[in-house]
Amino acid sequence: LKQLPAPFLTEALSVGLVVDEFPSDEVLDELGIEDPFELTGMYEGTPLTERSFAAQDTRPPLIWLFRRAILEEWIERGDVELADLVAHVVVHELAHHFGWSDDDIATIDKWWE
Repeated sequence: LKQLPAPFLTEALSVGLVVDEFPSDEVLDELGIEDPFELTGMYEGTPLTERSFAAQDTRPPLIWLFRRAILEEWIERGDVELADLVAHVVVHELAHHFGWSDDDIATIDKWWE
């Protein structure tokens, strides 16, 4: 998180981070995913671009990281450092929080270079 540009760091630090082995069966069903190894991370909350004073969230926003899926992708790829892969997943999930486009993500996460 500390590698994020300064304007985003404070807000990013307000997002909770949860690490779990796999997503729950309920989450997989809701997302229409059969294989739990297909989901490395998930954002839970209302994006900043969709918040309003009339509808306040009662729970803080969360980023879920699914350890086993991340480790499996890391092993299968064999071409990235584990820390880089985790950072990529976190930035992708933060993108949902901030309402970033793919171009916005690319300016922060040089994953594709």
